Amino acid sequence: MDNPQDLVRDHTIYACVMGSRAFGLATDDSDTDRRGVFLAPTPLYWRFEKPPTHVEGPADEQFSWELERFCALALRANPNILECLHSPLVEHLTDTGRELLALRGAFLSRRAHETFAAYALSQRKKLDADVRTSGAPRWKHAMHLLRLLTSCRDLLRTGELRIDVGDLREPLLAVKRGEVPWPEVESRMTRLAAECEAATARTPLPPEPDHRRVEDFLYRARRASAAQAHADDQAVQGVAGGVRARQG
Repeated sequence: MDNPQDLVRDHTIYACVMGSRAFGLATDDSDTDRRGVFLAPTPLYWRFEKPPTHVEGPADEQFSWELERFCALALRANPNILECLHSPLVEHLTDTGRELLALRGAFLSRRAHETFAAYALSQRKKLDADVRTSGAPRWKHAMHLLRLLTSCRDLLRTGELRIDVGDLREPLLAVKRGEVPWPEVESRMTRLAAECEAATARTPLPPEPDHRRVEDFLYRARRASAAQAHADDQAVQGVAGGVRARQG
């Protein structure tokens, strides 16, 4: 395919808004981050050059994954991917996209603690470095780290991933505005990390995600895509045959 963005335009099965707008933390100056999943037509995989695993654009702040790559990352409990699956702001959804959303629970497992915690630790190190070098963290990043840790804790406690912060909106925005002293923010982060650790021992989540269900879904999607491509080819050949018959 000459233009990868055509895959997004023509084959997106799921598209949503992410970032602060999905988290319930948007303000007047917030961007609109769009994320999506496209299903590359199966015949494209029959060539040496394979379809891309992800595509930026065509709109500003838009990023999409090919379905297989998206599922692989979700099975590894990638925080960004899992949150994308649970956005309350869905903008586009096909029948295949509905199947994907119906599988959200199959991607969730105790692995989430490890991946969320690892991401949180990396962000915490960056914030600590900011404090050492400039005397203050990047407050927006501190806010989102608190949000992430809260989301992880509640996921481990309930088995459900909710990304809208609800009643925590104003306390979190106060952190973003720099109105909460850094030692207090640090204390919250430490407490939330400990609560995540404690919740892991009692979580209703299974040890591993349901690989089989996800793989079966991917197989059906690829097979349906191949069947549709074959039907389209037959239709084109039928039209061409009719034209030739009339010309003859």
